[in-house]
Amino acid sequence: MTDMSDTRVITASANHSLMLKWTWRELWQGQLWPVAVALTLIIACVFALAALVVRVEKVMVAQGRSMIAADLVLRASNPISPDLIAQAQRQGLVISRQTRFGTMAFSDSAMQLVSVKSVEGNFPLRGELSLKTPTGMHHQVLPGELWLDERLFGLLNVKPGDSLAIGDAELVVSGTIVQEPELSFNPFSQMPAVMIHADDLARTGAIQPGSRVSYRAYFNGADNQLAALQQAVTLTPDQRWISETTQGRTGDMLDKARQYLSLTLILVILMAAATLVLTCLHYVSTRTETVAMMKSLGASKRWLWRWLARQLAMLFAVAATAGITLGWLLEYLLRVPLHDILPDPLPDMGWTPGVVSLLVAGLVALPGMGIALIRLVDAPAISVIQQQVDWPVQKRGYWLLVLPLAAALLWFGQNTLVWMTLAGLLVVLAVLAGLGVALVLLLKRGQWGPAMTLALSRISRSRMATGAQLAALTSSLMLLTVIWLLRSDLLADWQQTLPLDAPNVFALNISPEQREEYLSTLDAEGVIRSDIYPVIRGRLTHRNGEDLLAGEREEQDDALRRELNFTWRKAMPVHNTLMEGRWGEPGSVSVESGIAERLGIVLGDTLTFSVNSQPFTANVSSIREVEWRNMRPNFFFIFAPDVMETLPATWLVSYRVEDGQSALVNRLGRDFPTVTLLDLRTMATRIQGIMQQISLSLSVLAALGVISGLLLVLTLLRLSMAQRRQEIRLYRTLGASKKRIAATVWGEFGIMALLAGVLAAAAAEVVVAALVKWGFELPVQGHPVIWLVVPVLSLLLVVVIIRSMLRDLLEPVRS
Repeated sequence: MTDMSDTRVITASANHSLMLKWTWRELWQGQLWPVAVALTLIIACVFALAALVVRVEKVMVAQGRSMIAADLVLRASNPISPDLIAQAQRQGLVISRQTRFGTMAFSDSAMQLVSVKSVEGNFPLRGELSLKTPTGMHHQVLPGELWLDERLFGLLNVKPGDSLAIGDAELVVSGTIVQEPELSFNPFSQMPAVMIHADDLARTGAIQPGSRVSYRAYFNGADNQLAALQQAVTLTPDQRWISETTQGRTGDMLDKARQYLSLTLILVILMAAATLVLTCLHYVSTRTETVAMMKSLGASKRWLWRWLARQLAMLFAVAATAGITLGWLLEYLLRVPLHDILPDPLPDMGWTPGVVSLLVAGLVALPGMGIALIRLVDAPAISVIQQQVDWPVQKRGYWLLVLPLAAALLWFGQNTLVWMTLAGLLVVLAVLAGLGVALVLLLKRGQWGPAMTLALSRISRSRMATGAQLAALTSSLMLLTVIWLLRSDLLADWQQTLPLDAPNVFALNISPEQREEYLSTLDAEGVIRSDIYPVIRGRLTHRNGEDLLAGEREEQDDALRRELNFTWRKAMPVHNTLMEGRWGEPGSVSVESGIAERLGIVLGDTLTFSVNSQPFTANVSSIREVEWRNMRPNFFFIFAPDVMETLPATWLVSYRVEDGQSALVNRLGRDFPTVTLLDLRTMATRIQGIMQQISLSLSVLAALGVISGLLLVLTLLRLSMAQRRQEIRLYRTLGASKKRIAATVWGEFGIMALLAGVLAAAAAEVVVAALVKWGFELPVQGHPVIWLVVPVLSLLLVVVIIRSMLRDLLEPVRS
């Protein structure tokens, strides 16, 4: 009994070993390895992008809150009510207050208009304040201290330890403001900064009735506490909440980059899923006889499912291991270019990317492989002696589609960009199929040689199959083209909004008497500058007699809550685009398109404005498109000269200072002490660096998307060639020469590739235009080069596949 038991164990072990070897051989030699590659790509892409998105979102929230110096900020033009502060304290929030105003700073030999920030000792609540003294670094402002923007030391000719008059207060200069968390990109409200402690504010005596003062309250706490405070407080007309969701220029770029990451992820998953489905269908066709033979030898469906389950388990294990490893490496490559804008150490990505990537791969593989394998297990045993083209298949497998569809609904939710893309792809797929068949039928009417005639006859024999093949091939080429074009359009837009020659210094508050001398100095130094603009601050009050300020504060547009900067010109700025109307009619005003849309302003409307409490009107004669991110002087309203030129105004000019011209900025500050200089060189360099870094990450991702598309195209062509094996055998049996067969194959696939390339280029233009206009809100532009590149790429792929497979296809029938 013992010997028999040992024998059974040995036999079972041997059988198990043989089954594992068979499973492994079936995995890599039985057409399942492309499925493993497709699953690996899905897992790697989802892991990398999920990890990057988790990190970037955490960084964006942290950086966004650092840039406002708190979790939440209340900005007001009047002192903030003590009741509001008490309410915040009762909710357990940490509070810091700031008062900001403009005044003159006087040294023994100079004076300068400055922006004073009176802060409490715990400022900032988020981010870092760096203050430098001759003896070291400090990170908070104490009573009696005075900290200056670095540029003020040259303008006022002072050094640490010297006395400086801020209003009525004499304060000793403590050191330099090296870094403060709050950043503002409004050139019209910038002056060199001075920081003092809140205890010294009363000593300055600078705040008088009618003074322009801004008040801020900073709050830190849990999100639910902050939300409760916002709900409990009724804002007055001069108050406004500021949070990290108020995005600046870099936030806009990161947001669009994240949109691109998500969209590319979807397209890569679609292409990898298509590769998986096609490969599984081919696997079913190649293993039907094997399954039929095993059934004829007594194998049950249960045994067959165990046999397939071993293969699938081994396949998924290999794909999961390779995918997670490749995903980790890919995530590292994606964030290497972002090293300078990501904090050190990085936020922890947790287990989410790994779990999500495996879950997505499982949801994609379940219907993609399950439906095909159910068909394989249902193959009749008679197929071993008589090939069965089709056999009844149980419909239960199609219920597997419910799981990924339900997951997609939960995952994407109200993401209109994704749903718009998927719907567009379905429509394009149907159109491409019909258009491809129509073009083939049109070509068939022409006069061709025998090989080409046979090729066209072969293509048009089954319109449904031809349409499906053309649509699949065209769609795959289109998807990889879309990925690359979207990347190119995003980078082109960022480069256009902040070109390398963008202005990096603004000169404000230039008096009419200083205007010509200031411009002459810039021109003498060969500095690239903008036109000079007169600037007057005022408010829009009425449209066609309707009081625009009469509504609730929350319902008003932000442009109605504050004073705006007005200017006048005879000619439209070259960096603006006229959308409607005519420029410069007497008594007219040109309106920026965004505010016109928000406020319902149209051509012919009469607008009423107020400057220094003096009302005046102007008729809307034109609507302009303005790119606010290009760091050039831009305005909501530009008037005809006759409307405003009699009003007192100061002047504004922007210019670009190159490396080595720093002395010019200091000299202009000394020669024109009343002119406010806003030096944006550090900020502009930072933004351009971020653009370059993000562009590298997008390029890495786009390359991955293209690889996925190429894999799908190669799979399609490879499977199509494999399906020709039986037909080639028949042609040779009927006496067709190898040369004639080769010419027919070249003609058939050449036509398919050329048609697919042209249709893919056209479809990609349409899809990208729609995504760019309604998804990313960028200007639409054409891409003529893809009309050549995509068809050529398609033909090259066909050449590679045919040259690698045609000889093997002809080999079995050689005599």
